[in-house]
Amino acid sequence: MARLREQYKQQIISKLMEQFEYGNPMRVPRLEKVVLNMGLGEAVRDKKVVEHAAKDMAALAGQQPIVTYTRKAVAAFKIREDWPIGVKVTLRGERMYEFVDRLVNVAAPRIRDFRGFSPRSFDGRGNYNLGVQEQLVFPELEFDKIDAIRGMDIAIGTTASTDAEAMALLEGFGFPFRK
Repeated sequence: MARLREQYKQQIISKLMEQFEYGNPMRVPRLEKVVLNMGLGEAVRDKKVVEHAAKDMAALAGQQPIVTYTRKAVAAFKIREDWPIGVKVTLRGERMYEFVDRLVNVAAPRIRDFRGFSPRSFDGRGNYNLGVQEQLVFPELEFDKIDAIRGMDIAIGTTASTDAEAMALLEGFGFPFRK
């Protein structure tokens, strides 16, 4: 069992039940999914970019990502319909907890000039979004095998109904939020 899942069951549930006065442990918010998304605008010129990004994403997530395609043509961006333009992966269960553990304890301290995650990145329904400018902050990727530095979006979906509940949940997992 993942270390964060054990921590959730043993410590976080009781702390959140006391803080928000839940009568039932099933009402306590929990992590639902983590979605990693890498947009690849440079894939318009070179189709190999998608393959390299998919390989990097598979190393990070531990599962094969799907390639996202454009919905319609945009002449200003020189994009045609149904062209590959990004990769994404949805993590649930053990892989999700392992990724969040690596994000908080390994990758976040390696981010340049890191002062904490922004507490304003909640969407109003208990989900949190953040962006990473370099995929190299994750130790799974070897610097020599990276063809280009790319950023990624990380969306953390919770079952919390308010941002305060979601923030308390993520703080329980050790997320370093700015004050």
